[in-house]
Amino acid sequence: MSKVRDRTEDFKDVAHRSALSLGYDESKIAALLASFIMHKPRQRSGFTEAALKTLESIGTLEQFLMKHKKDYVDLHRTTEQERDSIEHEVTIFVKSCKEQIDVLRNSINEEDAHSKGWLGLKGDNLNADTVAHKHGVVLILSEKLHSVTSQFDQLRAIRFQDAINRVTPRRKRKSTTKSNAAETSSSSSVNPDMKRDSEVWDPDVSQAAPVRVQEQLLDDETRALQVELNSLLDSVQETETKMVEMSALNHLMSTHVLQQTQQIELLYEQAVEATQNVELGNKELSQAIQRNSSSRTFLLLFLFVLTFSILFLDWYS
Repeated sequence: MSKVRDRTEDFKDVAHRSALSLGYDESKIAALLASFIMHKPRQRSGFTEAALKTLESIGTLEQFLMKHKKDYVDLHRTTEQERDSIEHEVTIFVKSCKEQIDVLRNSINEEDAHSKGWLGLKGDNLNADTVAHKHGVVLILSEKLHSVTSQFDQLRAIRFQDAINRVTPRRKRKSTTKSNAAETSSSSSVNPDMKRDSEVWDPDVSQAAPVRVQEQLLDDETRALQVELNSLLDSVQETETKMVEMSALNHLMSTHVLQQTQQIELLYEQAVEATQNVELGNKELSQAIQRNSSSRTFLLLFLFVLTFSILFLDWYS
């Protein structure tokens, strides 16, 4: 048996000479050979670019929360205005990410609707696997956003609990102040006859007058402090009401996001089920084609045998 000769190097030499004859220099040839070895990265679709941008925005939001976590929770690090500013920025971040996820979801629905051709059948440019993959991407982004908003809900609950803890001692002091004021008013509402008797029987009336003046001044200061404490309590209660409303709105938003996540999961399951149904349908079609071809072969064979039998019987008779 003759030995086979390796002509690879000869082929390379012929290709190199042909490239030089066509006007290629050494640098162009090297770049062309490198392009054969290292392929260019595949261009990403618009959906993939938007999904990566949304994921980057959610990651930025999570980093922002981790950076300002202590500033938002610790009362001695920042003021109420700064904490409100942090909360406002987080709300804007969450709203922006939610809008981007809605845009991705709407793009899937629009692409799915436009890909349907005659009689509602899907075209070749979009299959069930691609739709299921895109729904899965949207589901992952929604779950990621929900986890970040849950972290911020926990921080907000800590802030709300601290506000309640600050208000509770003030309410206790207010009740104590009211009891002291009641005692003072009861002591001041003594029978005038007894006061008159005490004045009659008291020989040092001139010495008791400055004491009554001081008591009157103390009563006036107590009433002023009560008014100030009442105004502070009203402002704190108003702040509490606003925080409760904000917490309720945030909880409602989280609930809607969770509901949308569940709906996306349902759509994803339906897409996967549709993919399985399509695969089963393709298998059934292939089996039907095979049965059709076998039945056709059997029919032709039967007709051939029947014809040959008739001819044989005619010849025999």
